[in-house]
Amino acid sequence: MDDEQREIASEQSYVDTVYQRLDASAEVARGLVKEGMARSQVGHEGALVERDAMVFQATRRLSALNAAHDGLVFGRLDLTGGEARYIGRIGVRDEDREILLVDWRAPAAAVFYQATAADPAGVVRRRVLRCSGSTVVGVEDDLLDAENAPDDLTVVGDGALLASMSRARDAHMHSVVATIQAEQDEAIRAPSRGATIIGGGPGTGKTVVALHRAAYLLYTDRRRFESGGVLVIGPSGVFMNYIERVLPSLGETSVTLRSLGQVVDGVTATRHDEPVAAAAKGSARMVRVLRRLAVEPDPSAPTEFRYFYRDDVLRLDAQRLAGLRRHLLHHATYNQAVPRVAAQLAEALWRQVSGARAKEDGRKGFFEHIEDDPRFVEFVHAWWPERDAVALWRDLPARIADAAQGAFRRAELDALRGSWENGEPSIEDVPLIDELRYLLGEVPAPEHEDDAPKQLMSFERRERDERRATRSIEDDGYAHVLVDEAQDLSPMQWRMVGRRGRHASWTIVGDPAQSSWPVPEEAEQARVEALGGKPEHRFRLSTNYRNAAEVYELAAQVARATIPGADLADGVRRTGAAPVHRTVGTNELLAAVCAEAARLLSELEGSVAVVAPWSVRADVERELDDLLADHDRLRVLDPLDTKGLEFDGVVVAEPDALVAESEAGWRTLYVVLTRATQLLVTVGSTSDWMTEIGL
Repeated sequence: MDDEQREIASEQSYVDTVYQRLDASAEVARGLVKEGMARSQVGHEGALVERDAMVFQATRRLSALNAAHDGLVFGRLDLTGGEARYIGRIGVRDEDREILLVDWRAPAAAVFYQATAADPAGVVRRRVLRCSGSTVVGVEDDLLDAENAPDDLTVVGDGALLASMSRARDAHMHSVVATIQAEQDEAIRAPSRGATIIGGGPGTGKTVVALHRAAYLLYTDRRRFESGGVLVIGPSGVFMNYIERVLPSLGETSVTLRSLGQVVDGVTATRHDEPVAAAAKGSARMVRVLRRLAVEPDPSAPTEFRYFYRDDVLRLDAQRLAGLRRHLLHHATYNQAVPRVAAQLAEALWRQVSGARAKEDGRKGFFEHIEDDPRFVEFVHAWWPERDAVALWRDLPARIADAAQGAFRRAELDALRGSWENGEPSIEDVPLIDELRYLLGEVPAPEHEDDAPKQLMSFERRERDERRATRSIEDDGYAHVLVDEAQDLSPMQWRMVGRRGRHASWTIVGDPAQSSWPVPEEAEQARVEALGGKPEHRFRLSTNYRNAAEVYELAAQVARATIPGADLADGVRRTGAAPVHRTVGTNELLAAVCAEAARLLSELEGSVAVVAPWSVRADVERELDDLLADHDRLRVLDPLDTKGLEFDGVVVAEPDALVAESEAGWRTLYVVLTRATQLLVTVGSTSDWMTEIGL
């Protein structure tokens, strides 16, 4: 048995002990669930409450133990003085409450990430344990303090980080808790107050660092962040599926993950609008349009009301109704004003009462009479109906030109109208619906049932009450909001996200050079407004761990030529495989893309993506139909859907068409090229982009 095998066997013995304690803890949790359920047999309400609390806490603990099972133990520190300290995904103690495993977020574990050869901080050897489930399959050591190392200390391997970087990718992001670097750890452990801004070029680990930060915050102040909620927002459903396992693997199962198309409760969107419509919907100009729409009367609303009361003819004409509308909206949103509408209209009619017979029952009698009159109730319904944000959004195509009042060019208006053709919201529509919901407000609940407005029938009240009962935490905001790929958020999306973080601390992850939003200055102003003056703490990650240097050098060449001020990271590994560029005839394009995808699948063990612009995406997917059926490692994606993802191999179809698709085309190409960790191929019917960057 060689030195490495002896070390693995020794570590396995310790890991087995830790897992025995983990299993014992899980058994205790299962026992508490069983005991809690038995409390329901006691027969009184207090026992039911106690049951729910016990079962909830025990189930949550069991979920955390199960989630942390794979790769539970990943690190060991050999300290000066002879202490060996093991680091893991969660903390574990033995029967005597002595520490067997230190949670990676605990202060005692910080040195695992912060110690260096220049400053060992009392660490002689740092070891990373590579495990498959509960089995130790390898160890990688860093000798940090040779002067204090015992003579018999064994040092194994070439370093855990490089080994991790060469691993084949699959459909999910994995925790890097065992290989976090010092600059990453600094961002993870930053104070929770204010906004932590994590920047850096592609492949520097911004996303996974931010997710580890969320887990760290929950560990350090669980009461605040678990009760208030942690919201993680990413660019797409594809991205959220990719990252969904990271936090559970770190023992955290209570975080809310939502793509930009899912932020608003009750609305789910998965498709993007074409670039012109997307840019118009995301622009800050849209705020003024929606404000007008939220207060203007519906075109079908009645413009006058005539009422015969005894000897008097009472009339509300268009001018008087307009004045009442302004008065109602002066101190309330449209829906907040709903309970006051009937009384305000009745008051305006009462002021016109002049005949002696009409005044016999006085103001109170008049109100009682008119509020029970079906004609009046029907008019109130028609003139000021309770409004729903989604229904008003559906009216936008017909009303956008009038509401815009010149804010959009004709081409933008045409694109906006066309974007509503299928009747379902796009990702860019979700913040519009949220803005309308905010502008319209909620109809306030009456303090007493007798105070309920007459124009709401019983079934309407029931629906309204059910709607209020299902309002989520988003209405009061979260304790922490994490925004990934933040450089892509439009002004309207920043407004939407900002409403959920008014009282929150923030983690914001992004790289301006990768922005797909065409007017970065406008989005930056919206970001500042969303944060509301919170102090900002900035961190820059400087090393690209994702891409082979050959791949990143090409992407960096694109950035230098086309993106002023791009933050270019330092590559750390080479594969010897330079990117491949093919220029083919238009009729040969699809076959060439298919051939290159097949080649990458045969040469790589991990994931492969074909990235195609809007103009050819559907054709490419049809051409690859057989390959997609045979290989679940293969994906076909729009350029925007690649944000935050990584693949072992990437084929980029028609780079020139991708660049031409939007004002941010060069930045989008830069993003797409940096998705490849090992092999990159471009296939196009033209090669203008190569000439532009000097290839």
